[in-house]
Amino acid sequence: MKHRLFSKTTIGMVVAGAAMIAANSAMAAQPQMNSIADSWHNLGANNIKGGTPNNPADGQPNHSTATGEICVFCHTPHGGDVSAAVPLWNRQLGDPASYNRYSANGTTTFDAEEDDIGSVTIACLSCHDGAQAIDALLNAPGSGNYYAPGSSTEAQRRDWTGGTNMSGSDVGGVSRLLGTIVQNLGTDLSNDHPVSMQYAGGGLAGVDGVISGTSRDGDFTSQTPRTITKADSTTYDVFLDAEASGNSSINTVFWIERGSESQNPTGRDRSDVIFYTRNFTSQAPGGANGFQPFVECGSCHDPHNVDNPTFLRVSNGIAGDLTTTFPDAANDAASGLCLTCHDK
Repeated sequence: MKHRLFSKTTIGMVVAGAAMIAANSAMAAQPQMNSIADSWHNLGANNIKGGTPNNPADGQPNHSTATGEICVFCHTPHGGDVSAAVPLWNRQLGDPASYNRYSANGTTTFDAEEDDIGSVTIACLSCHDGAQAIDALLNAPGSGNYYAPGSSTEAQRRDWTGGTNMSGSDVGGVSRLLGTIVQNLGTDLSNDHPVSMQYAGGGLAGVDGVISGTSRDGDFTSQTPRTITKADSTTYDVFLDAEASGNSSINTVFWIERGSESQNPTGRDRSDVIFYTRNFTSQAPGGANGFQPFVECGSCHDPHNVDNPTFLRVSNGIAGDLTTTFPDAANDAASGLCLTCHDK
C-alpha cells in the first residue's frame, strides 16, 4: 500500500479523526486490510467484516444498509463544519467545555499544560464520545438531507436513515454501532492518554521550522537521536523534528521522525508521530510561548492507516494470529508507539 505524504501547509487537513477500536484475536479471521474500504472505518453497506470485535459470533457487520458510501460518515464535499482543523467534517462537534480532561486528576507527574479540547481531537470525539449516533450526519447521502452545523437536533441529522438502518436495532434511541463496536470514550477523558497537551511538558517552541527552548520533562524524545530496537533486532533512530509550514497561522510543524522506518526519512509522513501546532499565547512551563507542539488523538492514530491494529501510526508490536491481518507490523518493537515518544 502506498502512502501519500503529508502536505507541508495543512497539518490539520490530513488526519480526519482518530480511532480507538478494540482489537483482539477475533480479528484473525478477517482478511488482510489493504485500504480504508477493508477497515472498521468503512460503515457503508459494502463493509466486509463478518463480526464485531466485542462479539465476533453475531455475524453482524458494522455497517449501514442505506448507503454504500464510505467517506460520508466523516466527510462531506459541501457544508462541512469548519470549526475543526480537519477537512470537510460531516458531523456535529461537541462543546470543548463539556469534556473532563486528564489534568483534572491533579497528578504531580503530569507537568504539561492542557489547552481546551480541540484541533483534530474534537473531530475524533464526535464519533467516540458517545454523545451522538454514528449515523447523525450534517450532509447525508442524497438530496435534501443537509443541516447546517448547530441548526438541528440529532434526530433530524439521523432522519435520512429513519434512525434504524445501521445493522442491528437501536438501543435506547442510539445506533447499535455506538455501544457494541465503536470505542466509546465518553466525555470524561481523565482516564485516557492526555490530549490537547503540550508535548514533553512544554518549554519547546518553533519559529519558521527552528525549534527553540528546552523541554520541561527530560523523559521524552528530544532533538538528539536515540535508538529503538525492533523484534527482528534491526534498529532505527527517533528524534524530534520540525519544519516551516508555509502557513502563517501555524508557522512551524513538529513530529517524531522515525528515521529509516519512516516513509519519508527527511520529512513528515503518516508513519511518524505527528504533533499539532498551537499558537499557545499563555506563559507555558519552561518559558516558551508561541507555536508549540501539542499531542492530540491524531498523534498516535491515523484513521486511514490500515497497516497497524487500531489505526496506530506505529505498531506496539504484535504477534500470533494478528500478523495475518497486519503482516507489516509483525516485527515492530514491543511498545514501539509508546517508546517513540517516551524515553524509558
